[in-house]
Amino acid sequence: MSTNNKIDIRELADLPNYKSEYTSQLEELAITNISELMDALADEDAMMEIKETLDIDSDDIALWKKELGMEKSSGKVAEEEVSTEIVELDSEDDEEYFYRVKKKPELDEETERLLALRNKMSNDRTIFRRQEWFRYSRLGEAWRRPRGLHSKMRQSIRYRPAAVSIGYRGPAKVRGLHPSGFQEVIVHNPEQLEDIDAKTQAVRVGSSVGFKKRLAIETKADEMGIRVLNRVG
Repeated sequence: MSTNNKIDIRELADLPNYKSEYTSQLEELAITNISELMDALADEDAMMEIKETLDIDSDDIALWKKELGMEKSSGKVAEEEVSTEIVELDSEDDEEYFYRVKKKPELDEETERLLALRNKMSNDRTIFRRQEWFRYSRLGEAWRRPRGLHSKMRQSIRYRPAAVSIGYRGPAKVRGLHPSGFQEVIVHNPEQLEDIDAKTQAVRVGSSVGFKKRLAIETKADEMGIRVLNRVG
């Protein structure tokens, strides 16, 4: 039966893809005519009950609603209306799932300049590989100091790979600082937070600390305005 032209539906049997056994199944749902069927299809729960009872798919339901003038569609499947719900945050608990700005240290201009310089030097620094790493795969690429009386790499002969030397180090004043500029301090319990300077120091919870105590450390650190570098909560 073609669905392109409007069908004159006066009885249930006039519906597209309608089978004779549907009549008795619909009577069990108290549906005996087109009017009652339209009322049922307008209700979401009743429509799902019809779908399960008759064992038909959503395409047939959509086709029936289209032919009954209940829904406009192009093609076989009817267009579904999408509703948008605006949810407002009514409690403080919902706010914790949003991104929170990380605390920054209080640094002087010289320290900020040296941190930027250290970052640039790290990006420009060559990759140090073990002597003859390309010749013997069993050696690997992990750095080892070149040895040997005739080693050209040890002697820093030009065109040879670069060797680690003190000249590649970053500025001494910012050496060992966290990339944010904080000085890292390892803590294992909430009491150790009392000695932390929140302006220049940040804490890192020890790896052996349990989950319960870790949460206690993070809670107290938030109250004191101390940044936790490896927080989980």
